[in-house]
Amino acid sequence: MPFSSWGEVFGSATIANAILDRLLHHSHVISIKGPSYRLKSKMKYFNSSSNTSS
Repeated sequence: MPFSSWGEVFGSATIANAILDRLLHHSHVISIKGPSYRLKSKMKYFNSSSNTSS
């Protein structure tokens, strides 16, 4: 989830900014773009299990 959406999660942009400020103070942010390997595995599992239960 992008940092710009955190205000919606916490219900307040001010609170989200304070949390992000503390989390990111000494952090390195690595932005990964593209499909998620874990999500791909889960989707494959759910698609195969839904096909067998029908």
